[in-house]
Amino acid sequence: MTTQLGSLEICQVINGLWQIADRERHAALNPREAASSLLPYVEAGLTSFDMADHYGSSEEIVGWFKKLYPKHPIQALTKWVPEPGPISKDTVRAAVQRALKRLQSEQLDLMQFHAWSYADPSWLDGLFFLNELKQEGLIRELGVTNFDTAHLRVAVKSGIPIVSNQVCFSLLDQRAAHEMTDFCLHADVKLLAFGTLAGGFLSERWLGKPEPVMNESLTWSQMKYKRFIDTAGGWAEFQSVLSFLQQLALKKQTSIATLASHSILQQAACGAVIVGTRLEKTDALPQTKEIMDVFLSDAEKEEVSEAVSGLQKIPGDCGDEYRKPPFLTASGDLSHHVKNFPKPYPIKTDAQHREHALSGTVWEDLAGFSRAIKKGNRILISGTTATHGSRAIGGDDPTAQTHFVIDKIEGALQSLGASLADVVRTRIFIRHVRDWEAVARAHGARFKDIQPANTMVRADLIGDEYVVEIEAEAEI
Repeated sequence: MTTQLGSLEICQVINGLWQIADRERHAALNPREAASSLLPYVEAGLTSFDMADHYGSSEEIVGWFKKLYPKHPIQALTKWVPEPGPISKDTVRAAVQRALKRLQSEQLDLMQFHAWSYADPSWLDGLFFLNELKQEGLIRELGVTNFDTAHLRVAVKSGIPIVSNQVCFSLLDQRAAHEMTDFCLHADVKLLAFGTLAGGFLSERWLGKPEPVMNESLTWSQMKYKRFIDTAGGWAEFQSVLSFLQQLALKKQTSIATLASHSILQQAACGAVIVGTRLEKTDALPQTKEIMDVFLSDAEKEEVSEAVSGLQKIPGDCGDEYRKPPFLTASGDLSHHVKNFPKPYPIKTDAQHREHALSGTVWEDLAGFSRAIKKGNRILISGTTATHGSRAIGGDDPTAQTHFVIDKIEGALQSLGASLADVVRTRIFIRHVRDWEAVARAHGARFKDIQPANTMVRADLIGDEYVVEIEAEAEI
């Protein structure tokens, strides 16, 4: 069974190669020799492989498979996860050329982009430059990974042709099942679900077993998903879910793992599930293929939903585990992912010791103002529109524009040593009264726990492309 990502047809069960990085913590692989390990998966009809620039030698292994087995066509889905900070056109081209060389290809089937911080608008530069390379023919389709709903919307409404969003999605983690699913159905974006087995915890192997200790005896995936289990209610609650799944698995003559992945594959916007592949270990192949064939009645689906209803919700939206506490990563923070986060905007200090943050839009030079200015413990942020450089962002979508405007405000605050939590007042100007609720809801999503003083008025904004403008004040 297959699913369509734009012009690219992929298998509904994707072989995930992230475990290669875990394995290579101990000993490097020979990519050419390791390539033959992929053949049983391809011969079984599992022809799609997911990898990344940081999954060890995964791209090289797939590249050698393509060279050594040209009669076995596969789909190579890779990712680019750049360091935080400015992204230039040359940087993007170099990343794409590096992936092409490793994969021994002239065109990438799917390039998936990860952004560390939305407060730094360089993530949009990365996507716009990737789209230019797509238009050149170096990339067939563009996807993203670990994007939340708001910023997937910003990208799509800005005209970037995104076909997929790879996110964590499992019976433990239902964040993708709500607003993300609604927007993906609206925008024809497919979800590629990873973590459906929670690092292997959703299997018979852990049924009735004592709670594991967080140490080096666990794989990176297990350390990560143990944090998800703790956040979802703990080991005892997790064991009750496993017990239910075991009973249903016996009834359906299948496994807990198969049921867990199949349940996510059946979600409305899910295009495929990604199952971790261990090289040279093919004993799970029949079980992996079975994910596409299991049948659950509507009543059984309801039983599954009821069984997981006692779990606590994983906080936030998709990808938040990489951007804000609680960091649900292997280390519990970002220490093994990134070194530091540069300031989103340059700062200059004037003769009166005031600090100015400049976002680089054409309006700042034209009208002679700063995006924000800090004097003492007070920060004033100018009226801000959805402008990045010379581009208008978010199309005519008020939700997308509002989120990007607040991103710019957050970027200015971070550059001056503050955060959104320090905001004490916002003023919102909207062009059309009909947009008030969409703008208010976006503002509410970002400020619900801060609740600054706020005013919203209708105004004739300068620039026909803008539907909202926001200014803010903060005190540190």
